[in-house]
Amino acid sequence: MASQEKDLQNGINPEQSSKPGHDSRPVFFFDIDNCPLHNTEIQAGSKIHDIMQTLIDEFFIKHLSLSPEDAIMLHQKYYKEYGLAIEGLTRHHKIDPLEFNSKVDDALPLDSILKPDPQLRALLQDFDTSKVKLWLFTNAYVNHAKRVVKLLDVEDLFEGATFCDYATPPLVCKPAAEMFKKAEEEAGAGAREAGKCYFVDDSALNCTHAQARGWETVHFVEPDITPPGVPASKYQVRRLEELREHFPQFFKSRSAAC
Repeated sequence: MASQEKDLQNGINPEQSSKPGHDSRPVFFFDIDNCPLHNTEIQAGSKIHDIMQTLIDEFFIKHLSLSPEDAIMLHQKYYKEYGLAIEGLTRHHKIDPLEFNSKVDDALPLDSILKPDPQLRALLQDFDTSKVKLWLFTNAYVNHAKRVVKLLDVEDLFEGATFCDYATPPLVCKPAAEMFKKAEEEAGAGAREAGKCYFVDDSALNCTHAQARGWETVHFVEPDITPPGVPASKYQVRRLEELREHFPQFFKSRSAAC
């Protein structure tokens, strides 16, 4: 069990890693940070993102002795500059990323919010895994990634995960080129090879950088969010079911679930 835990943390599925031969399948990367995976209809209204923002602001207030207003401003500044608030905290304030993780991601009441999602599971199961590899790609630490997919009952449908390793500074996270390179290497995708990397994320910034790298990119825009004036990627969806329309070659069935 300890060996499998280590393999998962390195972005390797133990069963897949033992298979001989070259795996030439393209990889479909799914973000889980606050959005695509837990924004299907069954999870609607969970507002995990809002709870997380509150916990981050509270961390800034307590650990940096800031007013609520200044905490929010600095939090947003670091997010815009680095793609992850904790990166600003580690760069400029010597905050331990694992302490931040324990007070923010690990403190989220996911058990009372997320539920097994039959609709999501059916969609993911309909991917033809002889043609494409499903892979998680998150700026969160591995603990959060594993909690989310377990609560949604889809953990067995992904072959691995690439995550921001809070235990190994300096932090590397999306949208940094190093993070996309890390995902390619861990998932066994050909770096910058056309048709090898597909990606769905709710962050317009991450989508812009992924598309610039040559990935086929889908910007997931929540139903209550106004889309950017300039599209962040070639594809834009409101529901993950729309992936069937854009990438029918990867599905066993081409009819969307009701």
